[in-house]
This record gives sequence, structure tokens and C-alpha cells, in this order.
Amino acid sequence: MSEAPQINDEHVDMEDVEIRLLLEAVFHIYGYDFRSYSKASIRRRVLHRLNLSGLPSIMEMIDRVMKDRQFFVQLLNDLTVNVTEMYRDPQFYRSFREEVVPLLKTFPFIKIWHAGCSTGEEIYSMAILLEEEGLYDRAMIYATDIDKNVLATAKKGIYSISSIRQYGENYLEAGGKSSLSDYYTCKYEGVIIDQRLRRNILFADHDLATDQVFGEMNVIVCRNVLIYFDRDLQRRVFQLFRDSLDMGGVLCLGTKESLNFSGIVEEFEPVDGQMKIFRRKQVAL
Repeated sequence: MSEAPQINDEHVDMEDVEIRLLLEAVFHIYGYDFRSYSKASIRRRVLHRLNLSGLPSIMEMIDRVMKDRQFFVQLLNDLTVNVTEMYRDPQFYRSFREEVVPLLKTFPFIKIWHAGCSTGEEIYSMAILLEEEGLYDRAMIYATDIDKNVLATAKKGIYSISSIRQYGENYLEAGGKSSLSDYYTCKYEGVIIDQRLRRNILFADHDLATDQVFGEMNVIVCRNVLIYFDRDLQRRVFQLFRDSLDMGGVLCLGTKESLNFSGIVEEFEPVDGQMKIFRRKQVAL
């Protein structure tokens, strides 16, 4: 029986090399580090952009990225997955309200870091929850993302009116105490989040792959971001979160994410294992 031809494997290997060169170019020219993201996920998104661009090869993409910033912005939008909605996974917010809020009410001041905040819908979901629980006036939310474009959208707090019905259903399922319409104003084809919900939110760009501790937080929320990282980067980010949390602080992950193999699992205890809410253990003196 003759050996199977190796052309396809060589093509795939060469494609992987070209993708690595593309990520190196992005890092060295623009400062965004995707080199430790999940290879399968990155490959899928790069090939998607290649197909849309009409360019003949990834090497041609590299040349285009180096010379054309607008094309890079298009690629960046592909590489940074921005899938979000208000009260995404409503049961998480219900659990946060029931299990975490009583703890937060014992604090004189609350600092919350939302890493990977995307276009801000989940930030405002948390702000509304805190407002309804009487905590917003003594809270500061630090909203960060690698992508400055989505941060600009988050700062404006303007969203499509076509999404609001689903957001309103999520809000009620999440245990909302009023009506979501109490927290926004309709204008033209969009809705604008009430200004009072934006006053205690600080937006900033932050790259989990390269930037340092964001220290002394009471709560860190990073949901459905780590699934796009490889194992080594996940471990780095988990250690970053641990070092950024106060003792007894709360870490909230996405439902498909886990502390297993993080290197810090023994330092946390579950608050709600199903909703992936954990609390950093107090260290006895």
C-alpha cells in the first residue's frame, strides 16, 4: 500500500507558520499580543479575514497589515471576539445578587474589575444590579478591554433598539427589581444608558496577555474570555487575577471556564460552582 501524500500536511504546516508571522507583525507594529491565544480559534478567524479580503495568501495579509492601519483594525475586530449582551447568562446575575451582594454590603467601598468588557453591555448590567441593591454609590467599576474601538462604544453606552426586548427579558430572568426601561432613554434607532449609571465606571485599555496586576479588587469579572487563550496564557491570567484580588475577593468566570489546571485552584473556594463564582480564601495569620 503506497504512502499517503503529505502535500496537505505541508500546506497546513506552512499556513501555521504564516499565521505565527502575522501575529508577530501585529505584536511588534501595533502592540497587540495574540501569540498565546488558542491556535485553532486564531486560525479560523485569520482565514475568515483572508477570505473576506480577497487577498491570495496570509503573506499578502502580513504586508497589508504592515502598511494599512485600517485593514489592521478590520483584522483586530476579527481577532477580538466581541459577543456580548445585557444580562448574558441571566442565572449568573441572579446568583451574584443572591450570593455575592450580601458580602459586598459589608464593605465600605467596592472595587470591581471587569476584564474583557467588550462593548459594555455587561458592565451596565452590573451597574444596574448594584444600583438596585443600594451599592452603586460606593462602588467603582474598572472596565477594561484590549480593543480601544469597543471601549469607545462602551463609553458612549448607546445600543441598538432591536436588542432591547431580549435584554429586558434577560433582566427579568436575572432577578431585576424594576423594568430595564427605567435605565435607558430611547433616541432615534437606539437607546442611551442613563448617565447616572456611567458616573462610577472607569474605562481603560488593558491586555491580559502582557499587562500587569490591576490590584486590590473586591470582585473580578472575566466571563467567556479565557476560552480563547491557550493553557499557558490561561495560567498567567489566573495568577494575575489572584494577585489583583483582595483576600476574600470574588472571581467570576464564564460557564465554560474552570479553575482546574490554573495553578491557583487551592486558593479559592466555590460560591456557586455551576455559575463559576469563586472566593479567594482568607489566609489565617
